[in-house]
Amino acid sequence: MTPGTALPRSPSDLLGRTTTPAARLGAAENPTAGEVDDRSPLLSRRHWIGLAWGAFTAASAVALASTGRMMFPNVLNEPAQHFKAGFPREYPVGVDERWKDKFGVWLVRTADDLVQDTSGFYALIAVCTHLGCTPNYLDAERKFKCPCHGSGFRLTGINFEGPAPRPLERAAIGLADDGQILVDKSRHFQFELGQWAAPEALLKV
Repeated sequence: MTPGTALPRSPSDLLGRTTTPAARLGAAENPTAGEVDDRSPLLSRRHWIGLAWGAFTAASAVALASTGRMMFPNVLNEPAQHFKAGFPREYPVGVDERWKDKFGVWLVRTADDLVQDTSGFYALIAVCTHLGCTPNYLDAERKFKCPCHGSGFRLTGINFEGPAPRPLERAAIGLADDGQILVDKSRHFQFELGQWAAPEALLKV
């Protein structure tokens, strides 16, 4: 080996270095081009692990929240089943609609009840016996008419037209200690079962 001749470099000396003319030209134009970029063009393993843990934590939080939500089911704010409707002297004979929207009940004062043959009050539940729609009271025609399928009911609650298979139901009615009319919607009376003859189906006055 002649003096001044460079010794060949070992493979370990060439690691991380550019050796081709094209690579050296690129390094000359861009000083950083010659540096080895050992980073992945996507995400590193550490980042993937972080993402996986984040996804697992989020899924666990959603599952926990869903489980907790099951402990607090939706509560429907239904109208009260018992309510006072004022004093009997406040009502003329006929249908009174003041409690329909709030409690789903018509109060009817009659001079001669269909079943008990006496004057008094009964409370008709404003639910069509066909498919559960809310009928309307038609004062000019003196009847209750269901807007869904055309069922018609007389003031007594008896069905006479349309697909409704049976009369409207009555709610229990009586007098409270203070003399006001007391309606109890939790108790229903059906004509076809003979229940309109029960004392609680009519408030006699």
